[in-house]
Amino acid sequence: MDRMRATLAGEPVTRPLNFDLMMTFAAHHAGRALSDYYLDYRALCEANLAVVEDFGIDVVQAISDPYREAADLGSLVEFPHDGLPMLKTALLADPADLASLSPVDPADGARMSDRLAAVREFAGQVRGEIPILGWVEGALAEAADLRGVSTLMTDFYDEPDWVKELLDFCVEQAIAFATAQVDAGADVVGVGDAIASQLSPRMYRRYALPYEQRLVAAIHDRGALARLHICGDTSKLLADIATTGADIIDVDWMVSMKAAAAAFDGAAPCGNFDPVGVLLQGNEDDVTAATLACSADGGPRFISMAGCEVPDGTPPGNLLAQRRALDVASAGDGPTP
Repeated sequence: MDRMRATLAGEPVTRPLNFDLMMTFAAHHAGRALSDYYLDYRALCEANLAVVEDFGIDVVQAISDPYREAADLGSLVEFPHDGLPMLKTALLADPADLASLSPVDPADGARMSDRLAAVREFAGQVRGEIPILGWVEGALAEAADLRGVSTLMTDFYDEPDWVKELLDFCVEQAIAFATAQVDAGADVVGVGDAIASQLSPRMYRRYALPYEQRLVAAIHDRGALARLHICGDTSKLLADIATTGADIIDVDWMVSMKAAAAAFDGAAPCGNFDPVGVLLQGNEDDVTAATLACSADGGPRFISMAGCEVPDGTPPGNLLAQRRALDVASAGDGPTP
């Protein structure tokens, strides 16, 4: 927690933070089936505490999959025993269906309440020592889950006013879920809005940015920090993303870390080496070099992570190489003597 506060203030730290996104890797590292990780907060907490201990991860994470809100709103989601969850159908097959959709109190939703239980469990074990990360879907990402990605992209042109109604609904659901997690003990709430990387800057400013700003402001008003995660190539959106108000902004591997650090005045760039080409398929020397290069380019608020989720099957030695590299790097200056 002390290193996170210092990092966000742009102050020197003894070791840059490691905020790798851990989901499928963490579950299997702890010997748990993926369905347990998604559906039982105890398995999620056990797995996160294991990777903190074994690989020097500097955050415990209630993130698991993007379908917490969608499932509680009525979407059909299947959970294979040891496979990824599958969203079977779009809940809003017709725009008229939105009128019958009601927001869900996170405490009453089976899947949202399970995430709240995870945050409370983390708070009981590590609060004040290790940052606790909650998670919500951004309004645009949730709209895509409820409507379907391809259909939503067409709606931008065919039903623009209706899309804004849908986004208003989604952001209010996200605010309710985010603030409930802060109340449960989350120090940081992550906002996953991956689909935003598919938009032009003009479309991003219309259909993503205002809702990200509203959600970040609500998280701040509740007393927590906000972390924005938009995976993919966001190079064209960096200047706009900087105006979301997020305290930590994830940067995927195809984006220049140096450019992101320059654009995010006051926010911490978090990233950004290739999770597949380097972390999964590379060797320990590759990971070391990539970690140090990111540190050198990331500026005084740099936070380390692979560009997106740590892939299942990543060699443990590669994660240990990332940890060792951070042990010899000072934030923003690359390797130290």
